[in-house]
Amino acid sequence: MRALIQRVTEAKVSVDESTIGSIRKGLLAFVGISRTDTTLDADYVLGKVLGLRIFPDDDGKMNRNVEEAGGALLVVSQFTLYGDCRKGRRPSFDNAAPPEQALALYNYLVESARRGPVRVETGVFQAHMQVHLINDGPVTIWIESERTPSRV
Repeated sequence: MRALIQRVTEAKVSVDESTIGSIRKGLLAFVGISRTDTTLDADYVLGKVLGLRIFPDDDGKMNRNVEEAGGALLVVSQFTLYGDCRKGRRPSFDNAAPPEQALALYNYLVESARRGPVRVETGVFQAHMQVHLINDGPVTIWIESERTPSRV
């Protein structure tokens, strides 16, 4: 599982010009799911996202997580995170999970996040979405579950 995390001052996702999810300060998480991912991968990625200490403390150092900063989480599914551009000019998405598998893991991740300490908003799975954001910093972090010790 891959997640591209952006610290934002605001973010929203729209479908057909209607806002579906929006947050003020917090994290925008683009999430891609591979064919080999399981709930263990989702748990790992979610734990990393919620635990990232990338918000400033009183001294201006990145030392607070999203909960401590009073932020929210906007989760957007994005299979294109598994685009492989090593051959040719058109990305291959062979490593991305098929829609049914990806939807189940995406829903699992979102439901798990909603049981946590921060407000969670989402986009619409498989929809054509417009994502608007103001990246704060900018701060952008890449998380990949394949790096967990149990997968080595």
